[in-house]
Amino acid sequence: YRLGRYHTGMTAGESWQTYLTRAAETTKAMMSKAPYYTQFGQMEGDVFLYILLDLKRENMTELASEVEALMKGRVEIWRKLKYPFGSEMPWDSTGQAEVYMWMRYFGHQDQADVTREVIMAYDPAIPHWGYNGSARRFWDFLYAGKLSRIERQLHHYGSSLNAVPLFDAFRETPDDLYMLRVAYGGLMGSLTNIDNEGFASAAFHSFPDAMKWGGINGDYGMSFFGHAVTTAAYLVNHPTFGWTGFGGVVTQSGSVVTIAPKDSGRRRVFIAPAGLWITLDAGKIASVAYDTATGKVSVTFEAADQYTPKAYTASVAKELGAYAVALNTGPTALELVPG
Repeated sequence: YRLGRYHTGMTAGESWQTYLTRAAETTKAMMSKAPYYTQFGQMEGDVFLYILLDLKRENMTELASEVEALMKGRVEIWRKLKYPFGSEMPWDSTGQAEVYMWMRYFGHQDQADVTREVIMAYDPAIPHWGYNGSARRFWDFLYAGKLSRIERQLHHYGSSLNAVPLFDAFRETPDDLYMLRVAYGGLMGSLTNIDNEGFASAAFHSFPDAMKWGGINGDYGMSFFGHAVTTAAYLVNHPTFGWTGFGGVVTQSGSVVTIAPKDSGRRRVFIAPAGLWITLDAGKIASVAYDTATGKVSVTFEAADQYTPKAYTASVAKELGAYAVALNTGPTALELVPG
């Protein structure tokens, strides 16, 4: 849907409407074809929220109403539970992300906060690549491992999936730098699974007799999903280190602080002191300059390519459901001024 809607020449034979409709119908089918598991938060379940938001943005009101009603029914079950984020296994750490997102969407912030705090309890900030932001996972090597056993898995898909709600929570409370550290550890951890030939392992074997990546993909796809939907660059003013970039290179000239995104997507930047969340549906961000004296922000986009003649952001609806910026053969700049 996104490729067909905001790029040229990247889909063939089907319209963007068809892809979005199929996504909505698949969401509805989950409720009738696999009803038992709908009582739990799903791995990658936040995708249902993204589908609903796109349906609303495209004014596909009938489908949007159907999906929203089905999801609200699930939320009403969770609201009756003290800890509303179990999954098919009571000790799991995979149902929390979707539960958090829907609680936020339907305005149940108290239960969203409880869910966030549970994630923070099993997601550590540790100065070690394998444990930093690595949600506690022990059992999936039994089901999706070449070496089958119960073992502490490092950067299984729980790392990036649980980072999704932590990033959302940080953008609401941008002074909580500990939470940002945990979230970014999980986000980046999901890329360590990919070796230099492109093979992506399900997780790393942490036991001393192994200390190696799992030999098959297993369920890594969910890990990459979590990374793809939440990767971004964050600019913060750290009380000890000063201006700091998570996923970006920071420079300063006078009152202007600039971050050049170096994350895998380069489509999202958060300016923490301004509470400004910049997102693109197409195009890439070359840099964002923040004037601390005036609050003015200047966004520079990378040059156009054959598939991406314009940058789009859904923040303000103008064209194709988004605000469009025509891209040139070189960088293009856009200024945002506080109202």
